Amino acid sequence: MLAMTLLYWLQPWEPSPTVMIATLLTAVLFVRGKRHARVSLTRQISFWFGLGALYVALHTRLDYFFEHEFFMHRGQHLVLHHVGPFFIALAYPGAALRAGVPFKWRQRFVRPALEALPVRVALDIVMHPVIAVTLFVGLIYFWLFSPIHFIAMLDWRLYRVMNWSMVIDGLLFWWLVLDSRPAPPARLSPGKRVLVVIAAIPPQIVLGALIFFTTRELYPVYSICGRAFTWLSPMRDQQIGGLLLWIPGSMMSVVGALVALRHWMRLSARGRLKPGQRSGGRPEDRAQRKERRTQRT
Repeated sequence: MLAMTLLYWLQPWEPSPTVMIATLLTAVLFVRGKRHARVSLTRQISFWFGLGALYVALHTRLDYFFEHEFFMHRGQHLVLHHVGPFFIALAYPGAALRAGVPFKWRQRFVRPALEALPVRVALDIVMHPVIAVTLFVGLIYFWLFSPIHFIAMLDWRLYRVMNWSMVIDGLLFWWLVLDSRPAPPARLSPGKRVLVVIAAIPPQIVLGALIFFTTRELYPVYSICGRAFTWLSPMRDQQIGGLLLWIPGSMMSVVGALVALRHWMRLSARGRLKPGQRSGGRPEDRAQRKERRTQRT
């Protein structure tokens, strides 16, 4: 009985070949690659949890509730933009995914594609710290702007664009800030990674509080299309959705900042940071810099 119930809920409300292919391809690459790249059990659990969370939020019967209750929709985007990408990035699966691609394919297709000028320019733009924060927070604001949200929930094509934009942006953002390497090869220094994720917290709090305290219905599309939970009033539904953005969404960013700070401290303790990337530098570093300034004077 339990298996039948679970199977029922895992069936897609609206089947999407794109979700199935993307999930299956990612899973196959990771399984192939982890044979060659060292991936600890903890990292494997983190990866599968993140990938499974994205699949559940995109391709199960729960999608009906995501389309018919605002707070359920906010829960979906919390998973798509925060939880799923966070745990995938926390697993650091890049080496395993690359190793999962056949060597000839990597040489012939993957490497030329990544080295192409348009791709490098695009990555440099979206991975810039200011752009990364702006996109991460801006997409939340954009899709929650009432007129745009109304259209997105009615047009299935725009609805899928909305969901995929949250997934892709979440992966890019958390991949950037949870990078455990020094810079280079990482794009940002450990200190900047901490600042980037902290900068994303206040706008989420502001928007969540605005939605929670607003005294009018901001998203009438759910009342027009019919609500999944008739016992829940539109305003209560809106308040719960605002709280989900306000508290869990912001807390995920706090956790991300703590992880980035931990990487910073670990790299500093191992002496893998440049002098300018250390937190204030060691006493002898400051003394040496002071002596050099005196000599130049």
